[in-house]
Amino acid sequence: MSLPNEMSRIEITQPGGPEVLQAKRVALPVAAQGQVLIRVHAAGINRPDALQRAGLYPMKPDMDPIPGLEVAGEVVALGADVTGFAVGDRVCALTNGGGYAEYCAVPAGQTLAIPDGMDWVQAAAIPETFFTVWANLFGLGGASRGQRALIHGGTSGIGTTALMLCREFGIEAFATAGSPDKCAAISQLGGQPINYREEDFAAVIAAKTADQGVNVILDIMGGSYLNGNVSALAMDGRLVMLGFLGGARAKDIDLLAILGKRAVVTGSLLRARTAAEKAAIADQLREQVWPVLAAGRCLPIIDKVYPLVEAAQAHARMEAGDHIGKIVLQVA
Repeated sequence: MSLPNEMSRIEITQPGGPEVLQAKRVALPVAAQGQVLIRVHAAGINRPDALQRAGLYPMKPDMDPIPGLEVAGEVVALGADVTGFAVGDRVCALTNGGGYAEYCAVPAGQTLAIPDGMDWVQAAAIPETFFTVWANLFGLGGASRGQRALIHGGTSGIGTTALMLCREFGIEAFATAGSPDKCAAISQLGGQPINYREEDFAAVIAAKTADQGVNVILDIMGGSYLNGNVSALAMDGRLVMLGFLGGARAKDIDLLAILGKRAVVTGSLLRARTAAEKAAIADQLREQVWPVLAAGRCLPIIDKVYPLVEAAQAHARMEAGDHIGKIVLQVA
């Protein structure tokens, strides 16, 4: 397949607001050993992208400085030792960065065939959120049929994905949001909404579970929610932290409450996981979740689509907090 020498991509010109995202012309990436080169048709927008842009994400020296953690497109080249894929395959992938571009090289182990009937935009909205929810809600959190879960940020990409998978796998779900419209969206996804602007979520959980609490909490808020989360946990409950929108440090932690409930407080960063760990998550999704998507269930909720050159506007919408579901960049 004949490929161009150059491509367009979006770069972070300096730490700052959405306006620092600028289109640049650069050389085409090359598929290294174990990688596939994808011609990107759509790329998902995620909260870590905005944190990276603002200079707040814990970047390691080997992390790609170009934003974009998930893409959908077609395979146009294979690196050495890649099996299971061919040029022309329709795929979506969890990248290690670099997704805001016309082409992106991705480890083959983090690449999955797009389920039949799914378009590029839908497929691009899958990898980051589904990898994250599966690894944390069902992996670290151990959520299983018949249990209860609390999802903070219920209308985010992570939140809507978690709610749909809870409904699919028989988990009673509660979710927080900050407006009537968002609470209505949570109800439509099978969750029980809690308007955090009007109600204390821990008190609501206590009232609705006869003081039994929830078995697992998926939290994006961090420090400011820690004591409330512990209060909302059941005995032997698991609190899994994914973010720190409410602060990266917690004060006046009630350790006695954690001890009394035998609570597990944990968390993870998906991007920092090894290639082998990400490939293992991909295998689990292929086995457990891909048949669900192929059947037309748990399809990602798309809020709005922007062209690649309007990445700054896409970030501004995400940070305004009015979106429900995923924001996606249309690349080609």
